[in-house]
Amino acid sequence: MLTSVQRLLFVRKVPIFQELRDDFLVRLASVMDELSFPPNQSIFTEGQEGRSLYIVVSGQVKVHHGDRELARLGKEDCFGEMSLFDAEPRSASVTTLEPCECLMLTQMQLYDAIDETPGIAVNIIRLLSRRIRELNQKANAQNPKSSISEVKVPPDRS
Repeated sequence: MLTSVQRLLFVRKVPIFQELRDDFLVRLASVMDELSFPPNQSIFTEGQEGRSLYIVVSGQVKVHHGDRELARLGKEDCFGEMSLFDAEPRSASVTTLEPCECLMLTQMQLYDAIDETPGIAVNIIRLLSRRIRELNQKANAQNPKSSISEVKVPPDRS
């Protein structure tokens, strides 16, 4: 179990929270749930409904589609953030590679936080953008003729 001070110091290091004020981080860190997972434990599976983001406090997880590993994440990395913003099922599975401690932030906790400090939304958008770029680079390296950047997005008709 992390003390309140340890939580604050830890959350302050997480990239999506780095630009936030300490008074806000204290409140945010205090509402997160602390979870423990044994090795080879599924945290969530592709296709499941999700409404929470996880931050690795200790240990390591793999993000995967079936047997195909997409990424390995460790201390201060977060995952599951896409489910906070849309009602779509989880896009990948996450499984622990060793014993893991994680903090979990729910959608409702995050929305309350964004109402108070909109800067957190900008930080999460940056994180998502960086991950899309990394996936695009991997796709280009594996198959130069096909990349995410070639996907045509229909114009917004609202």
